[in-house]
Amino acid sequence: MGLPLRKSKVIEPSSVCPLTECMRLLQGAWAPNVIWYLSGEPRRFGELRHDIPPISARVLSARLRELETKGLITRRVLDTSPPSAEYALTELGRELIPAIRAIVEVGMKLKERVAVPRQAQPKRSQARRRAA
Repeated sequence: MGLPLRKSKVIEPSSVCPLTECMRLLQGAWAPNVIWYLSGEPRRFGELRHDIPPISARVLSARLRELETKGLITRRVLDTSPPSAEYALTELGRELIPAIRAIVEVGMKLKERVAVPRQAQPKRSQARRRAA
């Protein structure tokens, strides 16, 4: 016999979970990265490719279209030869920056933890001797 199902104590403000709705905006590989790099200033496609080296042109193009469809970024065609487009965050896109910044800060802390050389950490046997 299994354990009884407990009711959630979290009060949901509406039928659609706000967390799920926000994460829906950020879904897709590289979407948060694109938003992050657009937070400083508008960028062209080639500049974003330079900012995010591991992303392929195909994936970047797909993310930009998706983010534009979701209303997070705008695309402005520049009057240049050859034609070019510039991408910028909308007001809704800018509202995501504090959340992404918090994730970046946690990521930096995690990166620092991993960067600690193994030699600097005491071996188990040494730690046990010290504790005794």
